[in-house]
Amino acid sequence: MARIAGIDIPKNKRGVIALTYIFGVGSSRAKEVLAKASVDESIKVQDWTDDQIAAIREQVGTFTIEGELRSEIQINIKRLMDIGCQRGIRHRLGLPLRGQRTKNNSRTRKGKRKTVANKKK
Repeated sequence: MARIAGIDIPKNKRGVIALTYIFGVGSSRAKEVLAKASVDESIKVQDWTDDQIAAIREQVGTFTIEGELRSEIQINIKRLMDIGCQRGIRHRLGLPLRGQRTKNNSRTRKGKRKTVANKKK
């Protein structure tokens, strides 16, 4: 099993798919990494040589990935909340940020329904 950026890459998958298991590496970046490392995309991870793994590891190391990227994202969210902009306020309240309606949907962001009892007459 190949270990790149502290992540165990699944050995029975193709290289492009396996690299997406690293946080911060999507399909387009995985293709770019494999092209720069001169590794064929269709080869499975178990068929990679040690030299190919070293080249891929070197290419992946040039990007901000995993823990460093997660902390950078958290710092950006904290900055938005500190300056009190619209997106920061929505983060603070746990509501959707990008203009979605909240009357009917957005259950993922708002959480489980909180039923409000009717007013007694």
